[in-house]
Amino acid sequence: MTRGIIGRVAADDKVIYIYKEPDYDSEIVRRTSFDELLHLYYELEIEDGEHPLAYWYRVWGGYLPGVYVQHTRYRLNKPFDDIFECGNLAEITVPYTEAYTFSEYQGWKKKYRLYYETTHWITGVKTGPDGKPWYELTSQLSTSLVYYVRREHLRLVQDIEYLPTSIHVPPIDKHILISLEDQTLSAFESAKLVFKTRISSGLGYKEVNLKNPNATATPRGTFNVTSKYPSKHMGGVIATGAPGSYTLPGVPWTTFFIFETGVAFHGTYWHNNFGSPMSHGCINMRNSDAKWVFRWVNPAYDPPYKNHCDWYNTGYGTRIVID
Repeated sequence: MTRGIIGRVAADDKVIYIYKEPDYDSEIVRRTSFDELLHLYYELEIEDGEHPLAYWYRVWGGYLPGVYVQHTRYRLNKPFDDIFECGNLAEITVPYTEAYTFSEYQGWKKKYRLYYETTHWITGVKTGPDGKPWYELTSQLSTSLVYYVRREHLRLVQDIEYLPTSIHVPPIDKHILISLEDQTLSAFESAKLVFKTRISSGLGYKEVNLKNPNATATPRGTFNVTSKYPSKHMGGVIATGAPGSYTLPGVPWTTFFIFETGVAFHGTYWHNNFGSPMSHGCINMRNSDAKWVFRWVNPAYDPPYKNHCDWYNTGYGTRIVID
């Protein structure tokens, strides 16, 4: 069921069409545009040799392939004024919202478009370009990278959402198995399977390592969780247009297990093709699945006001096996 779901076309470098039937060979109805929002009436799951487990959505006028469609909703929130000194984690609850920067010389300028279920650190309240109070957000990438968004477009992440799960299980008895062939993640407590989901690993055949930093295949081997960021700004401050340049503010629920080369589990808002390789080496997950992993694996994460205002934590954590 997709009642109340708004689909966002998330492909900024590909042409996505609406088709007359849920088939790439059927008549093209029209071309969509990046960040176009469409009501999704219902979902179809179709298996064939070329596109296994392909999702299609019934939309106005035809059918939309689901590879680059983000599920979103539109929820407004009551503004919050009591900001912690260390910052409050918050989540975008609309398909997207515009973030602005301000300077005395240039005034207000659009900086980023922030997407549904991305997470960001609120560090203050300031009068925005419309004369109303807006949230001040500070990037995890740099404390000097500050921008502003409408307050009603974010909800505060509550403490209970950070709480570690399965705390009765000895850390040594937890491990995660990634099957690159099946594109699945399985979490075990001793020999008991407690969670399984589809993922998207890295594209290509050359594995990411320090000698091949531009490779994109997820490395095979045994690793351990090294650090956890509930909000991670990936890439650079801006996308320069150079090959490989990108900026992804607010990547949610990021759990690194090869920190030197930046390989991690994390939420994903730029595609919906879980079950097929899509990434530059990381394990792409649905946001809710990435949050489950973030809470389940060790080391446990404490909110900033409990951990000396750090927006991340480190430690020798849960074992990860990639095969």
